[in-house]
Amino acid sequence: MKTRVLFGVVGFVFVLLALYVFPPLVLELALAALCMLATLELLYATRLVRNRLLLILCAAVSLGLAVGHFSILPLASTSVMQVLAFALLIASFAIELRFHDSMDVSQVAWGFFGGLIVPYLMLSLVRIFQMDFMPIRDTELHIGQFLVLLPLLAAWGADTCALFAGMLFGKHKLAPVVSPKKTVEGAVGGVAGGAVLVLLAAVLMNIFLDLEMPLWSAALLGGAGAMIGEIGDLSFSIIKRQTGIKDYGHIFPGHGGVLDRFDSVLFVAPFAEILFRIVW
Repeated sequence: MKTRVLFGVVGFVFVLLALYVFPPLVLELALAALCMLATLELLYATRLVRNRLLLILCAAVSLGLAVGHFSILPLASTSVMQVLAFALLIASFAIELRFHDSMDVSQVAWGFFGGLIVPYLMLSLVRIFQMDFMPIRDTELHIGQFLVLLPLLAAWGADTCALFAGMLFGKHKLAPVVSPKKTVEGAVGGVAGGAVLVLLAAVLMNIFLDLEMPLWSAALLGGAGAMIGEIGDLSFSIIKRQTGIKDYGHIFPGHGGVLDRFDSVLFVAPFAEILFRIVW
């Protein structure tokens, strides 16, 4: 537990530095690394993709998609996505044709999910961070540098609230086979806690930063985000259970792998991005 808490504090400090002190490239590089690691965890640790060439291809596509989001490059991320999707389509089926006698075609499908979908979901954080609808008064900061905190709060804050609610009131199992420790009471506490936390954060941002975020959207992000994050958590837990692994990795001491820590964020961040684009 001490290692988990210590690493969590160090990670939180790094996030603050990356958001408000370091140049944007630092955060973009960090998320690019997380995207590639998440791809490898999903495909290699689970053995869902066993062909080495396809693994390398998917990792390269994941990294390329992240690099295509770098703010210093004069490229549209949608164009990069289209090019990489087409390249992955051609190359992965070329590999399947070459190794059709030993490689199941399902590996191609998992390759698309791990190489394209997973990083694209993760990169919602970059796209939110790069939103510059308005500058923050009397500073060089912009709105995206604060908005990006809200999906993280909706995912991880709700998860913490669900943990304590489950410990205090949990009696009915939510998904006993997939995640034996989760309870219905914990899930309800997570939704309520997520809504309150994000709403409180939005109120503070509106007061001190002139964010002008509608409070209904903050409550929606917190409450619905908590439910969506729970689905994300359980979804990746199903993959772990069915492939016989306990954790996706060990890169985060006390937390596991990238997907063990970001499974709920992968579902909440795209929802937050859509909501922000509707509101602003």
